[in-house]
Amino acid sequence: MTPAELAEVVLSAAHAVFEDRGLDRAALPAQTTVERPRNPEHGDYASTLALQLSKKVGVPPRELATDLAEQLGRAPGIKSVEIAGPGFLNIRLDAAAAGQLAKVIVEAGPEYGRSDTLAGQKINLEFVSANPTGPVHIGGVRWAAVGDALSRLLRATGADVGTEYYFNDAGSQIDRFARSLLAAAKGEPAPEDGYGGAYIAEIATEVVKRRPEVLELDDAAAQEVFRVEGVQLMFEEIKSSLRDFGVEFDTYFNEKDLHDRGELEKALVRLREQGHIFEADGATWLRTTDFGDDKDRVLRKSNGEWTYFAADCAYYLDKRERGFERVVIMLGADHHGYIGRMKAMAACFGDDPEHNLEILIGQLVNLVRDGAPVRMSKRAGTVVTLEDLVDAIGVDASRYALARYSSDSPIDIDVELWTRATRDNPVYYVQYVAARTASVGRNAAEVGLTRGDAAGFHAELLSHEKENELLKALAEFPAVVSSAAELRGPHLVARYLERLAGAYHRFYDNCRILPRGDEEVTDLHRARLWLNDATRVVIANGLHLLGVSAPERM
Repeated sequence: MTPAELAEVVLSAAHAVFEDRGLDRAALPAQTTVERPRNPEHGDYASTLALQLSKKVGVPPRELATDLAEQLGRAPGIKSVEIAGPGFLNIRLDAAAAGQLAKVIVEAGPEYGRSDTLAGQKINLEFVSANPTGPVHIGGVRWAAVGDALSRLLRATGADVGTEYYFNDAGSQIDRFARSLLAAAKGEPAPEDGYGGAYIAEIATEVVKRRPEVLELDDAAAQEVFRVEGVQLMFEEIKSSLRDFGVEFDTYFNEKDLHDRGELEKALVRLREQGHIFEADGATWLRTTDFGDDKDRVLRKSNGEWTYFAADCAYYLDKRERGFERVVIMLGADHHGYIGRMKAMAACFGDDPEHNLEILIGQLVNLVRDGAPVRMSKRAGTVVTLEDLVDAIGVDASRYALARYSSDSPIDIDVELWTRATRDNPVYYVQYVAARTASVGRNAAEVGLTRGDAAGFHAELLSHEKENELLKALAEFPAVVSSAAELRGPHLVARYLERLAGAYHRFYDNCRILPRGDEEVTDLHRARLWLNDATRVVIANGLHLLGVSAPERM
């Protein structure tokens, strides 16, 4: 019996109690939930339904709980129900009902853990969005791992998600990038405000190879060639790096397109219609202070140039007009000040900033070895890049390490820890269970042990304490996925997988799955193989949500 099925049984019992007592069934919720007690000795699941309904119907909670417990005690699969405190219900399942979960999971396969919790929500999820002036640095890599995992979680819970990478390919930073490339091609030092690093020389060389006539042009014309070609080359490299990291985007959106299509003028017209535009000092302003911003924002400068914020406004409007009800933007730690102005901007468009716009801020990441920060990349010149991280610990460890912590917490990634083939390496600890469950399956086949058909599955035999503990852990997975999606926290999945791995190891150490020597294969062996394979399914499903592989051998 799954937690969702038990919750339905509890709600059905409440309907029966209300009918017997003549209470108004309109007070009953459309659905309810059950939770794991903090103390396993209190039972398998707990319900607070009696407490929730007590005031609505004027019946003391413990009295209502007594009736609910009596009704639940008659339900198939429930071993006992105890009342605790003012009206908590502690429920124990019989072994057969608990053990059936193994079959449910194996038969569901990749679908186990998926739900329609967020069905009907259309979400635009923008993450990474680094300027195309250099390789993806380690802060952006964090968003690549977390953002991709979050997109998987949102889709697993029924949301319609569009992932998006925004290339800031317009503005002064692109001019500095083009001047840096031109200087490198000429063999001159980088401009004082330019970009350094070996990658600049590499890209400059490639531009000259593609456009050998570029160095014969005057500086203005040459700089434009380096801007167009250089941005394209950097763009291609960034996409290739992310693809190798397992991250693909539905849309790659260029800021320059907003300018070329007149989208900034369109946004200005819309904001003017809403009554939030004013002119001062020769510039055009958006009155964001009306919605809590600390100051009003310039959209167009007195010299006619658009500001970055104007492009932000146009980009947000473009997303909303593409049908996205909720716009989620992941930004780095240095962008915390953007929240107020972006929320105010959404309100200026007439949107609800608490519903239509969500901004997530990620904290800093450091790569350390022997307790000291890893030196900056030789190629990038100033930062540790995606390639540096992957070269140090691999793709799987990188993605798991970055997704394992709440994004609002700074983290140090210890190279020694994350490359260690020991249990204190979290990704190894979890992936080892994936490999061990697969190994058990192979070994079982060699000795003639198969699960058999579902009809021959004796769930009631899974009565050992460690089997029950593992079943409880497996039952938590759908709720963990839903919570992780709603709370935007892939780290909840990682921490769950580590708890599940621990439960499996304890089961494996205490409950022999395979027969010894000439020992006859029994129904208990088959039941335990179902449980082993159910664990394999959940570990694989969970790792997939994080974009991490579930190896069959290690």
